[in-house]
Amino acid sequence: MPEAIFRGLFDSDITQVISVTDFLLCLGCALILGFVMAFTYMYRSRYTKSFVVTLVLLPAVVCVVIMLVNGNVGTGVAVAGTFSLVRFRSVPGTAREICTLFLAMGAGLITGMGYLGFGVLFTLLMCAVFLLCSRLDFGARRNEEAYKTVAVTIPEDLDYTGVFADIWEEYTRSQELVCVKTTNMGSMFRLTYQVTLRDPAREKEMIDKLRCRNGNLEISVSRQETMAAEL
Repeated sequence: MPEAIFRGLFDSDITQVISVTDFLLCLGCALILGFVMAFTYMYRSRYTKSFVVTLVLLPAVVCVVIMLVNGNVGTGVAVAGTFSLVRFRSVPGTAREICTLFLAMGAGLITGMGYLGFGVLFTLLMCAVFLLCSRLDFGARRNEEAYKTVAVTIPEDLDYTGVFADIWEEYTRSQELVCVKTTNMGSMFRLTYQVTLRDPAREKEMIDKLRCRNGNLEISVSRQETMAAEL
């Protein structure tokens, strides 16, 4: 009688029904793998509580969905379409977040198919590579403090084409004007540059010269950040 509670209304006698024990085993394994991925992601990363909780629960959700599909091609296609819609209903994330979500879905898919050993092996290997890359700062640029974003406000009557050329030549190795925006009812321009400083210790000296050139209007210098929608 207890087993009958978990049978589907449209199941036939030839339909294979997942036992409660197997269901709980796969679900528990998926949750454990989710916790492992969440703790791995939290290592040397900026994170939010909602994203970490999502990493914990996502493998279990995918696992249950795959178990219930149970070889039905039509249901599988519908599930794939549903998962694709979720991407367009969410805020774009960084490459690290998107990759971690795919890893969580992969772990849930493997455990949902019943391959618990492969699921554990996959999670441990991916988490080990993730930790190794974070530990070694793989892909990080050398001398990170030299890469800056400089935003300079100038009057509208000042030609911004080469107004700071001599200053950039003295204080930067490379520079690129990435954005020009009007501000203050069109009476000023806000110029955004991506620069690489020759000597980060001379940053204030560079700002002082920019202030003299732009009439002591607003200047901001910030660390270059990779854009959120980097994929």
